[in-house]
Amino acid sequence: MSAQGIPCRDVGQLRDTLRAMTEIRALPPETRSRLVLSVVHVAEAALGRGGEVVLGYRPPGTAGAPGSGPARLTAWFAPPAVPPHPEELDLPLPAELLGDSAVVWRLPKGSGAPDEDELKAALARIDELTAEQRRLKHELAETNSGVLALYVQLEEQEEEVRRAHGKVLRELEDALRPPPVRVPGLELGIHYAPADSDAPTGGDHYDWFTLADGTLHITVVDALGHGVKSTRSALNVTHAVRTLALEGHPLDSIIARTDEILLPFDRELMATVLLVRIDPATGETEIANGSHPPGLLVRADGTGEFLEIRGRGIGFPMPGSDGTLRTRMDPDDLLVLYTDGLTESRRDPSEGELRLLAAARRHRRRPMTEIPGALAADMHTVILHSDDTLALAVRRAPAAEEP
Repeated sequence: MSAQGIPCRDVGQLRDTLRAMTEIRALPPETRSRLVLSVVHVAEAALGRGGEVVLGYRPPGTAGAPGSGPARLTAWFAPPAVPPHPEELDLPLPAELLGDSAVVWRLPKGSGAPDEDELKAALARIDELTAEQRRLKHELAETNSGVLALYVQLEEQEEEVRRAHGKVLRELEDALRPPPVRVPGLELGIHYAPADSDAPTGGDHYDWFTLADGTLHITVVDALGHGVKSTRSALNVTHAVRTLALEGHPLDSIIARTDEILLPFDRELMATVLLVRIDPATGETEIANGSHPPGLLVRADGTGEFLEIRGRGIGFPMPGSDGTLRTRMDPDDLLVLYTDGLTESRRDPSEGELRLLAAARRHRRRPMTEIPGALAADMHTVILHSDDTLALAVRRAPAAEEP
C-alpha cells in the first residue's frame, strides 16, 4: 500500500478493498452496496485489459492530512488506463471525473476518512483474504490431484477387467470351435480374428468333419451381429448343418432345411452359409451357397477363380442354395473359404476379391498353418470397415504324397 492509496489489479481484489474501506468508514449498507457497484463498473474495463486502479481518499500529490476536507473516495487509473466518463455509465452512486485519470465519489457527511493505520488494517484484511484464497486453491488442487489419481486407478482396473473378460471369452470361443481334423491327402488351416479384441466372440464360425465315406465336409457361417448372441446363432447353424449332413441329406437341401429347423425358435436369426464337400481321394468338390461370399480356388499354376453359386441364407426370403457347383481340386490346388470381413475391410467387395486373389497366389506355397493368417495380414493393411474375420484354407497334397 502506498501512503495515499491501495493498488488493485483485478476485480476481486477491488471488491475486497472496497468492502474493507467502507466497513472502516461505517457507511450505511445501501450506500456501501451502491459504492461497490459503481466503482467496479467504472474500473472493470481497465482491469480487464491488465491495468491498475488505486483507491484512496485523495489523489496522489494532494496536500493535507488524511482526515481533512470533505470525504471523497477517489479511484485513479495508472497509465495507460483511461477512466470512462461517469455520467455516461448511469452509476448507482454518482461520481465525478477528476482530471483525465481519476474518478471521485463524494461520501455522506459525517463519515471521516480513515487514517493511515485504518488503511493498513484494510490492506491487512485483504492480505488475509488473499492468503485464505491461496490456501483454498491449494486444497482444491490437492483434492483434484487425488480425484485424478483415483480416476486413473479406476481406468487401470477397468482395463484389467476388460482384458480378463476378453481372455475368458477367447478361451470359451476356442473351446466352442471344432478341433483340427486330419484328412489324408488334404492340408487345412484356419485364421479367426474378432472385430474387437476385448470382445472376441462373434458370428463368424466354421465346422469341419469327415463323413462315413471319408469325404471332408466344411461349413462356414457368418451370423448377423456381434458378440455372444451372434456366436450362439452361428453355433446353432453349424450344429444343425452337422446333424443334417451326418443324416445323409443332399448338400443342396441342407441350407433350406436348416432354416426350417431354426427359424421357429429364433425369428431374428439371419446368417450366410457356405457348404463344401471334398473327396480327398479324387479331389471332387461340391459347393452349396446361401448368400455367402464365394470360395476362391487357386490352381497349382497360379490361375484362380471364384466359385460362384447363387443362393439365399438362413432367415432370408426363400432360403436355400440354387443347386450345387461341382469342380475338382488337383494336387497343390488351394481352396480359400472366408467371411466378408476379409474382403470388405476397405468397403469394396470387388476390389477386395481382386486383392485376395493376388494374395492367395503369393502365399499358396507356404506351410498351410501360415496361409490363412498371411492372407488376413495382406488384406488388412488398411481397415476402413472393421468386422470379424475368418479365413479357412484347404490344399490338396501333391500326387506323390497321396495315399
